[in-house]
Amino acid sequence: MARLDIDRLVKRYGDFHAVRDVSLDVADGEFVVLLGPSGCGKTTTLRMVAGFIEPTDGRVRLAGNDVTLLPPWKRNAGMVFQSYALFPHLTVAQNVAFGLEMRKLARADIARRVEETLALVRLGGFGGRLPRQLSGGQQQRVALARALAIRPDVLLLDEPLSNLDAKLRQEVRVEIRELQRQLGLTTVMVTHDQEEALTMADRLVVMNEGSVRQVGSQRDLYERPADRFVAGFVGRSTFLEGTVEAPGRFRSDGGLALACSGGKTGRGVLAIRPERVEIGPTANGGLDNSLPGTVEFVSYLGAQIDIHVRLSPSDRLIVQIANREGGFAPDVGRPVHVGWPASAGQVFNE
Repeated sequence: MARLDIDRLVKRYGDFHAVRDVSLDVADGEFVVLLGPSGCGKTTTLRMVAGFIEPTDGRVRLAGNDVTLLPPWKRNAGMVFQSYALFPHLTVAQNVAFGLEMRKLARADIARRVEETLALVRLGGFGGRLPRQLSGGQQQRVALARALAIRPDVLLLDEPLSNLDAKLRQEVRVEIRELQRQLGLTTVMVTHDQEEALTMADRLVVMNEGSVRQVGSQRDLYERPADRFVAGFVGRSTFLEGTVEAPGRFRSDGGLALACSGGKTGRGVLAIRPERVEIGPTANGGLDNSLPGTVEFVSYLGAQIDIHVRLSPSDRLIVQIANREGGFAPDVGRPVHVGWPASAGQVFNE
């Protein structure tokens, strides 16, 4: 366990900035997730921390030591790769032992540590198998065991669940989080999966185009996004383009006059979370915004239903409702009313 300090990290490839001035402090035992779309610089940042990519500028400190220029095998960092990177010709036990052998531990100590680590990830008795004889979830556990066997100061996870099916992903991410808490490991994980990030992180770091856009807890980023990108990437939002005519008053490009919160006079976008919108057959006069519309599309998602409502020729809103027996669930083409309080609509100026 150790504190990780990333100080103004930069990576350039010619004129292209893969990572721009990224700074982050990860506390001892904290689980931090780097979240963002493909190509945003999150994996490059992680690989610079691991030592597989040399930064153009900036520093990486682990447990108070500057490790910026050290090769990977001289940093006490365990890494789980997206592809797992298991050696196909080695057994499970030999894969887990690899890092320990590179550190020249005694043979008896290696055998004991391999056995302990495989038991930790619930693979006791699998040591003699080859990777091809394992399921995807079991291979993922072997990769995790290999990273944990060296007793790292920091655990680095590069999209470790991306090769698993949806149901197995849900199970394994809970297992990883529980194991991390049990061991008290300082952990940094990269993902583009919002649900994964929201489930596992102590703190989220949202990145885009090589830069950090916002850092905070799940609630901070969801309830108080710093900009339009964060509002659209953490959770879902409907965005209505328009103009802030006065504080608390927004007019969409489709002509809708709406009550809102935040924003300065001028062009902007109104972000509305789908679950904050109410829908029914008649208007709700108790809400700051109450508008008629027509159902254009209904998406049945099991526990929830997404309803796309046309409000004007250029304005469409998504409403998310719980799938309850006897609840209101309109068909396509049906006229409805939607409404939401002013506090549910956040303005971002352009």
